Amino acid sequence: MVATLSELLAEGVEGRGVLVRSDLNVPLDDSGNITDPGRIIASVPTLKALAEAGAKVVVTAHLGRPKGEPDPKFSLAPVAAALGERLGRHVQLAGDVVGTDALARAEGLTDGDVLLLENIRFDPRETSKDDAERLGLAKALAGLVEGADGSPGAFVSDGFGVVHRKQASVYDVATLLPHYAGTLVAAEVKVLQQLTTAGERPYAVVLGGSKVSDKLAVIENLATKADSLIIGGGMCFTFLAAQGVSVGTSLLQAEMLDTCRDLLEKYGDVIHLPVDIVVADKFAADAAAETVAADQIPADLMGLDIGPGSVKRFAALLSNAKTVFWNGPMGVFEFPAFAAGTKGVAEAIIGATEKGAFSVVGGGDSAAAVRLLGLPEDGFSHISTGGGASLEYLEGKTLPGIDVLD
Repeated sequence: MVATLSELLAEGVEGRGVLVRSDLNVPLDDSGNITDPGRIIASVPTLKALAEAGAKVVVTAHLGRPKGEPDPKFSLAPVAAALGERLGRHVQLAGDVVGTDALARAEGLTDGDVLLLENIRFDPRETSKDDAERLGLAKALAGLVEGADGSPGAFVSDGFGVVHRKQASVYDVATLLPHYAGTLVAAEVKVLQQLTTAGERPYAVVLGGSKVSDKLAVIENLATKADSLIIGGGMCFTFLAAQGVSVGTSLLQAEMLDTCRDLLEKYGDVIHLPVDIVVADKFAADAAAETVAADQIPADLMGLDIGPGSVKRFAALLSNAKTVFWNGPMGVFEFPAFAAGTKGVAEAIIGATEKGAFSVVGGGDSAAAVRLLGLPEDGFSHISTGGGASLEYLEGKTLPGIDVLD
């Protein structure tokens, strides 16, 4: 049984050091401005509850993919400022991960203070495959929340987007400290359990994105559970090609053709593909778009979105769904000319939700599309913060960062 934040708060945290692993990996533009604060917003409830209860809160998180050493481009400075605005209190940023500045700031915390450590992935031990190296970093992190009398602090896992990683700040610290699932992690796990066990039928799954290989295990696992499995995005072209259709210069994983043929043969009554495609001569926002039948893609053009006929067909499948899981855009939604497919399918999911369906947006690009396209976030039952973690859970894999809390 996983202990929760509510239980930790009931025990009392006033004056106690609490280490929180959050997921603050937000996208930045070239000027270092945050373009989508979704993960910061989702992290606030746990941090706010701890700070208001008087805990000395030390937050650890990553940003981007630094190569195990400090890199100003991946500093959490803009995140600290944005997090402070959302929390309504100052958030200190340590100048290092577990070095002299982090230690001095942690020792100086008073009740209700929040300290954000610099990007945890600046320390190569965070992602090391060597258990001893990771444990060394975990011990240093745990030391930051140790009481003056040597009493242990507590660890709250609230970064759902990283729970599928066996990393020092996700897994190893939980072996050293009393550990709890934060508000976000507890909610995510509850939602995913509902998708894999007792969800109401009809159950519709909508999968997009570029590569079949990225979603193969999810397709295989959910095709046996779903009533309809809708496939769009770049991955649909490998399925279309597996049916003998010419896909022009569209994205194609030739090595997955046989796999797609097998899937269509086995689950042909469940899998649904686009009937029309929006094509262009180049991958660009200003490319001239035209709509063609899915089996009539010209040899010199590429598919960049599903067409209106496909949206209508998919919307009909979604209209009576009681449970919906969506992961992956239907097209290149960042370009307005190729965003209609993603927006149309998303609006159909919202329509099903309004009629009582339980709908989950599986994080990643899908969550970004909701915000970029101006769709109401409350139009869905749940928007996940962890695309990769959600997919691995739905594949049936164990998530180290969850298992260690149990």
